[in-house]
Amino acid sequence: MANILIIDDEPSICSALEFALEDEYSVTSTTDPDKGLQWMNENTIHLCLLDLKIGNRDGLEILTEVKKRHPDTLVVMITAYGSIDSSVEALQMGAYSYLTKPINTEELNSVIEKALHYSELNRRVEYLTEELERKYNEEGMIGTSRSMTEVYQMIHKVKEVDTNVLITGESGTGKELVARSIHFSGKRRQGHLETINCAAIPENLLESEWFGYEKGAFTGAEGKKQGKFQLADGGTIFLDEIGDMPLSLQAKLLRVLQLKEVTPLGSNKTEKVDVRVIAATNKDLQQAVKDGSFREDLYFRLHVIQIELPPLRERKEDLPYLIKHYLTIYNNEMGMRIKGLSKEAEECLFQYHFPGNVRELANIVEAAMVMADGEIIEKTNLPSYVQGVHMSPLSKEEAAEAFVGMTMKDVEKRIIEATLKANDGHRKRTASMLGISERSLRDKIKTYDLS
Repeated sequence: MANILIIDDEPSICSALEFALEDEYSVTSTTDPDKGLQWMNENTIHLCLLDLKIGNRDGLEILTEVKKRHPDTLVVMITAYGSIDSSVEALQMGAYSYLTKPINTEELNSVIEKALHYSELNRRVEYLTEELERKYNEEGMIGTSRSMTEVYQMIHKVKEVDTNVLITGESGTGKELVARSIHFSGKRRQGHLETINCAAIPENLLESEWFGYEKGAFTGAEGKKQGKFQLADGGTIFLDEIGDMPLSLQAKLLRVLQLKEVTPLGSNKTEKVDVRVIAATNKDLQQAVKDGSFREDLYFRLHVIQIELPPLRERKEDLPYLIKHYLTIYNNEMGMRIKGLSKEAEECLFQYHFPGNVRELANIVEAAMVMADGEIIEKTNLPSYVQGVHMSPLSKEEAAEAFVGMTMKDVEKRIIEATLKANDGHRKRTASMLGISERSLRDKIKTYDLS
């Protein structure tokens, strides 16, 4: 039952309103605004019916105090003067609505019902927002290591501002999770988060994917379509693998960032967009600038704040938490009851280098769970390339010496060929382990005729 407080300097009004509402709500009234404020400090009040003029006290001043101390309490102003100016001012100061004396009981009940419904919707939105924050902070980002703590601190610092952010790190370290965490815990969480993988979309389609197009803009454009930037208006756009963006489109992206407007394909009209840009890459963009494959002006535009994600091999202390996390996920998805890993299996994972980082760990845990015969994952359930981590007879120096006399192309071909074999031809996992995009891997496979 909702709690309603009435503050009016006329005892007869207080009594009449109490009588009209007491069957549906828990109602308290007072003619003293100070006692009313004190009552609100000591009790949860969902809605306050507040007179615009209480003796020599201004109801607007009381309204200010109520919203300052109890911002979630709804206030409905009551006035005998029918002053439009005062009523509008009350709404601007945070009142939900207003009623004029003499009060119509049917109108009173309608306003209160709508106000409480509005309050309940707000509470649901806040709850869902908290759930999103929890999902993308507590569940999505796992780890208590110092390096991950620094990442969490950076997310907290940038989530409420519109500054462009560049997330760097090897493939599989969780760059998209960081972008999602920034968006869903920040001030733009009510807007859309739109993601574009700059390496996965063919160059000839990337521009239309970004900016949209008009009907007839090209063959197959049968109707108007909004691009990712228009869909993200008021929200965030995440440009993943920005380092693989063609030079021809970098200038167009720079223009969007500078002017905050886009032009759909086939149109002469520009459309204003209000988006926060978060970009991510596993490449060294500074080196790409030196090589001429990435525009320096675009780099500086994106590289306002940098969040660098550590590779998994540098935060092995987080492995137990990550393993537990993925066991829980896959137990629920596959209807299994795997409790954990044997000491030998754990030791094997701690010794492994994880070139594919957290994404590779997730794949390893999932595969091992499928292969497990009981409730415990044994070392023999792990992929063969993980089991063999202890059996390599070569040191790093010896391994490097094995390539002496070979060209860089031959070395690259051998490494790609060996990694494909270790992953049974699985291209996504191979690209992850090599730290390159799937498109880059596809091109190299074609170049070296490894298909």
